[in-house]
Amino acid sequence: MQLRNRPRSGFTLVEIMIVVGVIGLLAAIAIPGFVRARETSQLNAVVSNLRVIEGAKDQWALENRKGTGATVPDTDLGPYMKNGLYPPTLIIGETYAQGPVGIAATATTPVKLGTYMANSVVTLP
Repeated sequence: MQLRNRPRSGFTLVEIMIVVGVIGLLAAIAIPGFVRARETSQLNAVVSNLRVIEGAKDQWALENRKGTGATVPDTDLGPYMKNGLYPPTLIIGETYAQGPVGIAATATTPVKLGTYMANSVVTLP
């Protein structure tokens, strides 16, 4: 009677542990970059919304012959906004304060965005 030695196929536990370790290392390097990129893009979207609000206020003031310091009713900005929406589409649940004509609009963010901590006020640079 002869015993046949068949080669065993498969991976050893050590090989599997090495692969899992490499994947974990790559994830540890990549995830903070993804989080930072997401925060930066959200902050850029909020700043873009502030620019749109400022443009709408200026357009409203020109068409209604109002000067610096004039208060714009919230309902009057809609026609000057993209898609007629005021406030603009919210990115992260922020709140916008438009302020009078000539005074920069602000946004309060509920979460950390870039260098802004949670509940910080974002203004145009």
